Amino acid sequence: MEKSEQGQEQPTGIPIIAGAEAPAPKEEIKEVPKEVKKDEGVSTHIFALRTTANREDQVLDFIGSNIKKKKLPVYSVIRPHGMRGYIFVESLDRQSAEQAAFNVPYARGILPKEIQYVEIEHMLEQVKREVDIRKSDIVEIISGPFKRENAKVTRIDRTKEEVVVELLGAAVPIPITVKMDAVKVIRRESEGPAPDSLAGGEDGEV
Repeated sequence: MEKSEQGQEQPTGIPIIAGAEAPAPKEEIKEVPKEVKKDEGVSTHIFALRTTANREDQVLDFIGSNIKKKKLPVYSVIRPHGMRGYIFVESLDRQSAEQAAFNVPYARGILPKEIQYVEIEHMLEQVKREVDIRKSDIVEIISGPFKRENAKVTRIDRTKEEVVVELLGAAVPIPITVKMDAVKVIRRESEGPAPDSLAGGEDGEV
């Protein structure tokens, strides 16, 4: 497919921004306006719309207005938990998604590749679980542009459900802020592999 209007190249895997500063809210799903109805049996498509980080809510509102005004076959606009700088648009086709985002402030273009539902299904489920992450833990980043990279935890903010990590092996250590559910503990200092889920806190938390 063609590149987005901003010339962004297709990233590998699910397009998720992991390093933004502000916390992401729980997923927000805006239903299609009453004027646009989804016929049974209609095949829909999901596209990722890139936005200015921390402006996702405004983009959702503007797109909702566009859908209603233009009566576009766009059936949902989704901001999943743990994502920054992107939202998902479910529509009849790519053209409809692009029309919904046309001239919308803070919208930076639809990514070329269509998103499969199975790729984002886990992000649409609100699953609460206890996650034991401690300062100096070695973790694997499991989503975002640094997916599959190993990193060391340098700071924890449980209020925002975020951790600050530094990639292992990087020539210049650069702090990266990610959501707690975007990392998996694989090793703890002076210990073997850490369990997936434990309870408790540790120094270095906020």
